[in-house]
Amino acid sequence: MRYLSGLLAAAPLLGLVSAQVSTTCNPLNATDCPSDPGFGTEYLFNFNTTPSYELWETTAGSVTYDSENGAGFTINKQGDSPTIRTLFYFFFGRVELLLKVAPGVGIISSAMWLSDDLDEVDWEFLGVNNTAASTNYFGKGLEDYHNAGVYTTRDNQADFLNYTTVWTKEGIDWYIDGQHVRNLTPDAANKTRNYPQTPMRLSLGIWAGGDPSLPQGTREWAGGNTDYTKGPFTMYVKSAHITDYGGGSEYAYGDTSGSWESIKVTGGNSTAYKAIHEVQTPKLSVSQKWNNLPAGARIGVYVAAGVVAAVLIGALLWYCIKQRQVGAREARLANEMEKMDRMELDKLKREGVDPDAYTDYDSRSMRKEGVVTSDAPPANVGPLDSKGWSSVNIESPMQSPAPFLNKEIGDVAGDRPGSPGSPAPSHPGPKRGSSTAPIRTFSASHSGYQGLPGGEV
Repeated sequence: MRYLSGLLAAAPLLGLVSAQVSTTCNPLNATDCPSDPGFGTEYLFNFNTTPSYELWETTAGSVTYDSENGAGFTINKQGDSPTIRTLFYFFFGRVELLLKVAPGVGIISSAMWLSDDLDEVDWEFLGVNNTAASTNYFGKGLEDYHNAGVYTTRDNQADFLNYTTVWTKEGIDWYIDGQHVRNLTPDAANKTRNYPQTPMRLSLGIWAGGDPSLPQGTREWAGGNTDYTKGPFTMYVKSAHITDYGGGSEYAYGDTSGSWESIKVTGGNSTAYKAIHEVQTPKLSVSQKWNNLPAGARIGVYVAAGVVAAVLIGALLWYCIKQRQVGAREARLANEMEKMDRMELDKLKREGVDPDAYTDYDSRSMRKEGVVTSDAPPANVGPLDSKGWSSVNIESPMQSPAPFLNKEIGDVAGDRPGSPGSPAPSHPGPKRGSSTAPIRTFSASHSGYQGLPGGEV
């Protein structure tokens, strides 16, 4: 591959952007900076889902994740610069990225390594050129504008390309789709002073180098002023394969020299290693978990299952038997009730009573309305006498209910002991007037009465 002369002319301006980084504690200036958590392993991060919060952090904006394109870094408006960064460090190592560049004037897609003392290794891509990739490095934060290298690629905005960086104490090598494009040795980096050599972590992000608020030189290097109305502008990273050659769980600066020899490596499994191990532990199926049980445990499970099944079956049988007994009692009671009803009907029929004649009556209506139907002829009842009785005149369809309880009989009976109103034996019948009710006579030898319509005894 060859250098692109047009971009090389702008290469001195690359430092204006890449070197503008910071650190919370610079070991070149302090001896009490905390140790860096090591990666200490190798792992392929597929960004089809959100990465573990124990391993990555979002430092700006928001990033999307999907199964087709991986992590999406989008600029929608001025000020957007979504970025993610590893929470672990690697001390020499290898990083392989599958990345699709964002198009757009002034839009910069980037992948950056950065250490606490501001050693830096970069990939940068301009949205105005879909066939170019830029590499860069810095040592100890020193702004050297002659470190960039620009190389041709196939269309990096249409496809995912492989961008790989291999870093050792002997040199740094950059690859595009497996082809070696650049090598940097410590001697070529200001006799080792500017050579990146301290533990680093990876950042992935996108930003607008053509933002109107930036210096004119930066905007010219980025390809011009960014027009946000033509957005959104999105960079995609499908995966990141990271290997830590240091193999440590922690890395600490032994002095303020910033040399790789001063770095103290703590062995053992790192926090990142443990997080990955826990995440990647395969979930066993039920059959696999069963097969992993000891033989004695499986036998115990069989026995317990058999006991539970026996108890359930016994309970079901007992319930069925009780239900059958209840049903049998109800059936016997129903048969007895039916038999009693049938016997009662037969008795009524033998006595010449039509049982159907009672179907129109019920206890409630009889209690409320009596047994006289609405179509019965009216009964003419006279006023009450002095004893509270009323007489029925000749127009009534009823015969006199108690003709012997008229006033005359009452007067006689009132002078004698006995039932009030009862006539004396052989006493003449009452005066009837025009009543057609039968005349009742009483004698000592007859307890009944004889009715003589309109006659005398």
